Amino acid sequence: MTTQTKSKLDTIRQKIYIIIYGVNTPSGKLFDVALLFFIILSVVVIMLETIPSFDTRFHKELSVLEWIFTTLFTLEYLLRIFCTKKPLKYIFSFYGIIDLLAILPMYLSFFFVGSNVLSSVRTLRLLRLFRVLRLIKFIDEATRLKIALLQSRAKITVFLYAVIVIAMTIGTLMYYIEGAENGFTSIPKSIYWTIVTLTTVGYGDIVPQTAIGQFLSMILMVIGYGVIAVPTGIVSAEFAKQSKKEEKKPNGAVCTLCNFEGHKDKAEYCYNCGNKLNL
Repeated sequence: MTTQTKSKLDTIRQKIYIIIYGVNTPSGKLFDVALLFFIILSVVVIMLETIPSFDTRFHKELSVLEWIFTTLFTLEYLLRIFCTKKPLKYIFSFYGIIDLLAILPMYLSFFFVGSNVLSSVRTLRLLRLFRVLRLIKFIDEATRLKIALLQSRAKITVFLYAVIVIAMTIGTLMYYIEGAENGFTSIPKSIYWTIVTLTTVGYGDIVPQTAIGQFLSMILMVIGYGVIAVPTGIVSAEFAKQSKKEEKKPNGAVCTLCNFEGHKDKAEYCYNCGNKLNL
């Protein structure tokens, strides 16, 4: 490849990048709004396909529309890989995986009948709405929530472990107290009842009949309220800590070199790799 050809290719790649990733440019905003519009339309088409009367009448038309959307999304996915300097960074990123999952089901339908319905996963692509409309406050709050969840994971893990121990212990006791005649036919089924009761769902398919079993049920129901409150308190405390720290104000710019997002409003260079930002 000659230097001139490579230069032209780089120019084309840069122009495509500005259109696809440039939320601050008119062409970029137009592309993102159009993309969101097509995502919503494609999800509506998938929903209509699940209505028997509608699908029977317009099956061919719906199928054609679905393939048109899939082709467009496939082209967009390939262009995203082509224009970024680190394609693997995008491919294995959150949005990259979602973009791939959005187009795979239709191609898998050649081998697995009905798998095209799984294309509804492309609804997750609507998360781009926050970046497209530059809802900075919501991006910032989402970042804080993510950090709060990550910092709470050790406490939540310990808490969930304790809940599992409680569920297994009471489930085993209920199996021996109630027995098969009252619906507790096995320890796994008794644990199922315990978890259902602990989460305050209570389907009513299995009901303890003995006094001791009912007493344990009452204790379990009270514990259930704590199960709901404790993790909420843990995450809320970490979220409050994040609110006290210096807030980032993302400007929506994406680094062309490392795909890093979340730069401050007046940032001219990437915080992750130092590359010049295209604002």
